[in-house]
Amino acid sequence: MASAQPAPQGLRPTKDVADPALVNSRTDSGAISARMDRLPATRAVWKLIVLLSLGFFFEIYDLLFTGYIAPGLVRSGILTATTTGLFGTSGVASFIAALFCGLFVGTISCGFLADRFGRRAIFTYALLWYVAANTIMVFQTTAFGLNTWRFISGLGIGVELITIGTYMSELAPKHLRGRAFAICQAIGFSAVPVVAFLSYLLVPQSPFGLDGWRWVVLLGGGSALMIWWFRRNLPESPRWLASKGRLDEADAILTKLEAKVEMEQGKPLPAPGPSEPVVRKASFSDMWKPPYRKRTVMLLIFHVFQTIGFFGFANWVPTLLVKQGITVTSSLLYTTIIGLAAPMGPLLGYWIADRFERKHVIVFMAGVNVVCGLVFSQVSTAAMVVALGVCLTLAGNIISFTYHTYQQELYPTAIRARAVGFVYSWSRLSAVFSSFVIAFILKDFGVTGVFVFIAGAMIMVMIAIGTLGPRTRGKSLESISH
Repeated sequence: MASAQPAPQGLRPTKDVADPALVNSRTDSGAISARMDRLPATRAVWKLIVLLSLGFFFEIYDLLFTGYIAPGLVRSGILTATTTGLFGTSGVASFIAALFCGLFVGTISCGFLADRFGRRAIFTYALLWYVAANTIMVFQTTAFGLNTWRFISGLGIGVELITIGTYMSELAPKHLRGRAFAICQAIGFSAVPVVAFLSYLLVPQSPFGLDGWRWVVLLGGGSALMIWWFRRNLPESPRWLASKGRLDEADAILTKLEAKVEMEQGKPLPAPGPSEPVVRKASFSDMWKPPYRKRTVMLLIFHVFQTIGFFGFANWVPTLLVKQGITVTSSLLYTTIIGLAAPMGPLLGYWIADRFERKHVIVFMAGVNVVCGLVFSQVSTAAMVVALGVCLTLAGNIISFTYHTYQQELYPTAIRARAVGFVYSWSRLSAVFSSFVIAFILKDFGVTGVFVFIAGAMIMVMIAIGTLGPRTRGKSLESISH
């Protein structure tokens, strides 16, 4: 039996884990986690991952339609491509900034909701919130109305982003976490070619007298209402229930899942491994104490700069292509083809997700982003635009699923959602200001200037993760927390 380890400074392990008489209980907090981590990758386990991933699909659709409908917003006369001043409120940058302001407020101030009320409930209601807000946004005719309702929808998206990642990390066994996030993001990012293709078909048109960009938003929101079907098939996180002392409920859910797994594999499950000490009591201040302080600083630096690289390309590529002299229709066609690569990044990453350290994958792919981005700014032929756009998309999405896995591993269950919400919120704030900066750079320094700015940001990502990031591959969530 593994000996109990001391808890991190300022945190207390659960009493039942510290008590040798109870370590092998089926219902103490450590045993719940040990039982989860020994589950094999059967259909029952993958079904939970896929159900969460389908919810992520609608979230990504909503998050990334910004860039694809931007030419339509300009074409309809509601917004302009650039702004007269750095923080102008009538340009595409203000629309992007409104979304990320909402994301910032949602993640920094509402991340505690999933820790307090549970992963399952917040997963459902946050999605319904931003679907309703976007539906109202569709019928706005002024920049102020458009941006106001985009901000409100961003609140819900921000909460949803944190909840899905937390939910996924706690349902997936430790040997499957990297691959689970890879599949989740592959399914989620399949929304990119969908929204790109719909934008290509609809944005230049006005079906039934309604601007094409409005149809793109409505189609996503209408489909997302299927969340009620997803919700009834998702159990609450046993780890979260155990952290709240609701051990009987956690045991009941896990016992049911174990029975399904045993039925599918036709043999009993192996005995759980040794229980790890579990941190049950924690507060926001514990993020600034060892061992979490170094991780928090690293993630803050990472998130400020990674957003510039990811959304600087994803949200601006159609506009950047138009700025290079490519027509709106051709730009949307190119971005549709590039968008087809979005789910391929996580699928390729599936084969490396649990074979290499997360930090090493992030650093390497950030380097690929730097090189491809600088070359992209110098080409104009269709073949090179598409080829380099695909490379940038693959690298960005591999970074995305890897860091979503990584950041969830670095904090204990008791504060996972609020801690990740706090550090992640700074990427939202970064996106608010970087969208205005990119618009300013695009106006005065062109596409090359934009990609030099992005390259500098990705170099900062490489330094932060490479020097400060801990190793997590193959470890239980509980052992990483000590």
